[in-house]
Amino acid sequence: MSMNQRLLSWIILVALMLTWGSSFILIKRGLVYFSPTEVGALRVAITFLALLPLALKRLARLNRRDFLILGLSGIVGNFFPAFLFAKAQTGIDSATAGMLNSLTPLFTVILGYFLFKLKVRWFNVAGVFIALSGALGLLRVSGGQAFNFNIQYASYVILATIFYAFNVNLIKARLSHIDAITITAITFFIAGMPALIILFGFTPIVTQLNNDPAAFKGLGFIAILAVVGTGLAMIAFNKLIKMTSAVFASTVTYMIPIVALLWGVIDGEHFDPLYFLWVSMIIGGVILVNRKGKVKRVGIENSAV
Repeated sequence: MSMNQRLLSWIILVALMLTWGSSFILIKRGLVYFSPTEVGALRVAITFLALLPLALKRLARLNRRDFLILGLSGIVGNFFPAFLFAKAQTGIDSATAGMLNSLTPLFTVILGYFLFKLKVRWFNVAGVFIALSGALGLLRVSGGQAFNFNIQYASYVILATIFYAFNVNLIKARLSHIDAITITAITFFIAGMPALIILFGFTPIVTQLNNDPAAFKGLGFIAILAVVGTGLAMIAFNKLIKMTSAVFASTVTYMIPIVALLWGVIDGEHFDPLYFLWVSMIIGGVILVNRKGKVKRVGIENSAV
């Protein structure tokens, strides 16, 4: 990888950190006006509409196999996580959701090993357990609530990170020949259709917007989340996956908790000094998982950055 490519990859990583780190507070704002189902459906549907012109121009270029893989990517990597994160933030605060999102690299390695021929060393496995221990500790003190209550909602985020991890590996392994804009546009083209059906067929969204003018404020938050935090950010993220490796791209989630935590504190959410301990364990664990030069992919290019 050239010096310019390395610089660009880090610029994209930092930009994604700032963008996605702010997405949790936007979800929180949207939940003031809409249900979790509405927030998830709006997020995917608005992104679908924003990217629709790009998708229509590219549909004819795809063969059946690529279209099916893109469909799987859209449902697993975009559709389900949008609903899971919205549901999760009805029971845990936005900062905690952002911190738990840092588990994505762990699952990227685990799923990569079992499904995509990713080889790991002993310290990668140690990193998994260290980071998971940090996540459990974080859940114990997050929001000042009881552990049993938190785990129910935290599990939605954990499931979403598993979906993200599968999707990152899938894009790197099976879609490396397709450009980032096409991947993003087509995945949301496929995910957007069921989202529209849910939105207009199973929620009172039209009635809400007609009867409550304040709901348009919430719609504005979700629109920003969809266009900037989902559509444009996913194009950049898919570009990063293609430029580097699945594991490096997923390391953006190491830094997202910092931004999410700052937004949460600014917004008056609970803060516990023990966060520093548990977050340090998560970050330390994922650094071991992603230790440079030690994780090698068999049969799939894995650029070291």
